[in-house]
Amino acid sequence: MADTIPVDLPQLAQPFSWATRSGGLMFTGHGPVDACGAIAGDTMAEQARITLGNLAKAVAAAGATMDDVAQVLVYLSDVKAMPEFDAEYRRHFREPYPNRTCVGVQGFAHPDMRVELVAYVALPAAGG
Repeated sequence: MADTIPVDLPQLAQPFSWATRSGGLMFTGHGPVDACGAIAGDTMAEQARITLGNLAKAVAAAGATMDDVAQVLVYLSDVKAMPEFDAEYRRHFREPYPNRTCVGVQGFAHPDMRVELVAYVALPAAGG
């Protein structure tokens, strides 16, 4: 069974954990959720910044860094906005970048969302 990783993000109405750990990996998914639990940001760039910031919080809560992120699955409402997303992505990751897939979707759980992601993180061994 996976262990829940406490993350400093608001508890939402949906039944999920922000991050779980199992077998040396962290599993986490994020969108542009602000500290109050609302969808925030009017542009792809703003939503990407918030979403990647939430990912960074989860990664840090697990005792890892963004360099430990192994794979990112990105879902965009408009693939034409990928350059905006990529600009913010480069602020959070450095080369060599994690493996990444990016797909366009027609809808999210909330109509104001423009981006959502799932990440898999290789956690450092306990004790260093």
